[in-house]
Amino acid sequence: TPAQVKAGLDAQEILLIDVREPDEFAAEQIAGALNVPLSTFNPAALPDAAGKTIVLQCAGGKRSAMAVDKCRKANQAIETHLDGGLAAWKAAGLPTVGR
Repeated sequence: TPAQVKAGLDAQEILLIDVREPDEFAAEQIAGALNVPLSTFNPAALPDAAGKTIVLQCAGGKRSAMAVDKCRKANQAIETHLDGGLAAWKAAGLPTVGR
């Protein structure tokens, strides 16, 4: 949920990866998120989470769920995404950064 992701980010327990395209990411993102677009998403090339839980995120939840599926197929233990994506984050009144 947005609240769980916010708490995890605040506690520095989550590495948030935004799978939207670079133009979407540049326009608005959750502070601290890294951009790894779904169009070039390679589970084996994801950054080292340094012990943090990787959470995938997109605009509404569909693309991040697709990225989780790609991780499963590649035997990567990444199974968490922000349900509802950036839209749910903003609906919960949480802040974003960007242009």
